[in-house]
Amino acid sequence: MLQALGLGTAEEAVYTALLARPTASAHELVRQTGLGESAVARVLLDLSERGLVVVATEGGDRVPDPSGGSGSARSSARYRLTPPSVALAPLLVEQRNALHRAEAAFTMLTEQYRSTAAHPAGSVVEVVVGREQVAHRFHQLQRGAQRELLMFLVGEPSAVAREDADISESSALDRGVDFRVVATKDYLDGPGVGRDVREGISAGLEIRLAESLPLKMMVSDRERAMVPLDMADSGAEPSAIVVHRSGLLTALVQLFEREWAQARPLFDTSTGVRAEPVADDRPTEGELEVLALMLAGVSDRRVASQLDVSIRTVERRTRRLMDRAGADSRLQLGWHAARAGWL
Repeated sequence: MLQALGLGTAEEAVYTALLARPTASAHELVRQTGLGESAVARVLLDLSERGLVVVATEGGDRVPDPSGGSGSARSSARYRLTPPSVALAPLLVEQRNALHRAEAAFTMLTEQYRSTAAHPAGSVVEVVVGREQVAHRFHQLQRGAQRELLMFLVGEPSAVAREDADISESSALDRGVDFRVVATKDYLDGPGVGRDVREGISAGLEIRLAESLPLKMMVSDRERAMVPLDMADSGAEPSAIVVHRSGLLTALVQLFEREWAQARPLFDTSTGVRAEPVADDRPTEGELEVLALMLAGVSDRRVASQLDVSIRTVERRTRRLMDRAGADSRLQLGWHAARAGWL
């Protein structure tokens, strides 16, 4: 946990050990962490130099003396943490600044790559060949999404094993990424796909069903898209194109939105996943919890806090409720919920 703030494994072990008690001696920390005496001594000195640890004395706290004095004096000293809200704040600011610098460098390098005269075509479209290369690029785009993922699913997955794709899907949903999928009927016929779809819907995945789709596709943050290439020769290696920001990418996004608008929503019900719910189809328990709090006048942020879910999950459940009710506003949703006896 603290490694994200620049602390090593040993430093985190000593820090968390001190966190559980008011004060502790070096010997007590050795027993509690399982580290050697010299390792604990080095860690305490390092933490003190960072301002995270002080020596607790009757006359007031002081920073540990690097020279130490006698061995007995060092072993009898008791250490305590500086208040984390004070001591860890500079480390957090430092890591945030480093991330901002990394983002700035990323943007600069991306723009420089796009504008390089030596790669006029490659700045828009790149070709990826080989099963491992295609799978690697797929995961890069999916795991790199920060806001939105759009996907067409057609037939059985090939270049990317479905269980690997499921891991990336869960990771995206956990990060609060808005994930929308349009799938064809033949995709849902695959073994185990129905179970995965139900789990995805429960986690916040939005999925709709189409009779047919023109291609397989994934769009990440509307910045990049990946389109597998169908090869006539079944023995040929899988290949795909990655489309970067351009008029072609805009056309792919518009294609997705058109198919999404025409596709039928899929819902997770007690009898399985099905499209176009019947009139007596009730919302899920999670959706009813959101509805009850929303009708009580609780804000989305407070609803998310009370239910221990992300605010994106609250927004997704609200949108699914409105789709079920055919409502254009939350006022209409409340009227439909009362009329249908949802609460």
